[in-house]
Amino acid sequence: MGRLIIKNGMVLTLDEAGTYHEAATVIVDNDRISAIVPADQTFECGATDEVIDATDKIVMPGLIDLHYHTAIGKGFNDHMPLWEYLDECWYPLIRALDPEAAYWAALASYTESVKSGATTVNDMYRQLDSLAQAADDIGIRAVLSNDVASPEHDLDSLQDNYDAYQRNHGKANGRVEVRIGIEWLPLASRELLRDARAMANDLKTGIHVHLNESKTEVDFCLEKFGRRPTELAYDMGLLGADTIAAHCVWLSDDEIAMMAETGTHISHNPNSNAKLGNGIARVPEMIAAGINVGLGHDAVECNNSADMFEVMKYASLLQRASRIDASLMPAKDVLRMATNNGAKALGHETGQLAVGKKADIILVETQSAIFTPLLRDTPVHMTSHLVFASNGSVVDTSIIDGNVVMRGRELTRVDERKIVREANAAFRRIKDKMVVKRSQA
Repeated sequence: MGRLIIKNGMVLTLDEAGTYHEAATVIVDNDRISAIVPADQTFECGATDEVIDATDKIVMPGLIDLHYHTAIGKGFNDHMPLWEYLDECWYPLIRALDPEAAYWAALASYTESVKSGATTVNDMYRQLDSLAQAADDIGIRAVLSNDVASPEHDLDSLQDNYDAYQRNHGKANGRVEVRIGIEWLPLASRELLRDARAMANDLKTGIHVHLNESKTEVDFCLEKFGRRPTELAYDMGLLGADTIAAHCVWLSDDEIAMMAETGTHISHNPNSNAKLGNGIARVPEMIAAGINVGLGHDAVECNNSADMFEVMKYASLLQRASRIDASLMPAKDVLRMATNNGAKALGHETGQLAVGKKADIILVETQSAIFTPLLRDTPVHMTSHLVFASNGSVVDTSIIDGNVVMRGRELTRVDERKIVREANAAFRRIKDKMVVKRSQA
């Protein structure tokens, strides 16, 4: 098998030095980047090498969706605040889920992600065998975790998560990983949180948890535990450098300090937080404290789009609007949140284009009004367009683990029309099985 040669592209590496090549060739050998060759240097192309002409395209790292839920019910009952939405829609849907429905829902979700530039998803859901198979089939990099809660809430258990780890961790040439998931603290106990940490340590894997998403969650935890959510997570040892905490909208100063002290990573999900009316996270304070903050779309039920370009734009604009400060969250920093920071949080060798790194690469088409005008020799102009002007439709090609999974906006490994048809049928079937069971009672 030959190499993959991506030639004539505008190469935005997002490496530590901020290297940009107005014209260069990226060479991929198996699953890793073996060379980045500027246009004024030569290289040899072998007879078995596959060549992609990236003329007029930006060659850049794939985006990393750091907080993600496979979704089956986009646009269904999406007018509610968080807790009511969970009780009336989200939990009934995922309790009714079966393996086949989960497979098609995952394929539909991953299709939207791949087609809008995401190459990695950190996906907390149920039926992880089905999700792992879907990730393997479409070619995406997927870090999976279960919706673990106390038994009375009829979701997943730590044993479910352990079994899913044993069956799926390391599948698809290592593209599929399994972490321990905690749904959120209102549905947990102190013992469950301690046991989750112990299991993660035993398996040498990480933790994915929702924390401080809404004010009602904070109030509930104060009443139930006498501690705020992140305070309780800190007490139980749940935080750490192997933990990704999603949302964190309602962090106190003390909780921000706890996140920083433990090296916990945060996924900022501005679109979902805005749509559900949960507020705007204190991202500048998190960054100032030294916390690694990545970006996630959350779920299309509470966002309606998995487009990480939209998430980048919201991440900047909401901070600027709410604080009346146009200097906040510049495009170059937000772009790194969606790439470098996500990779750091997951411990992946992705998120930048550099020799030896994993070949998770997207090609962005610039021959459209979206990128007009474009000063090709000025990367700050390019990053502005990527964050503030673009959407997922600009992504032409996606390469994950060295494999071309989308070319010319056509998926190469799965049948998109069949996925749409089957996912629609699965939603109707699962919707008809839904039973509302109030988790707050």
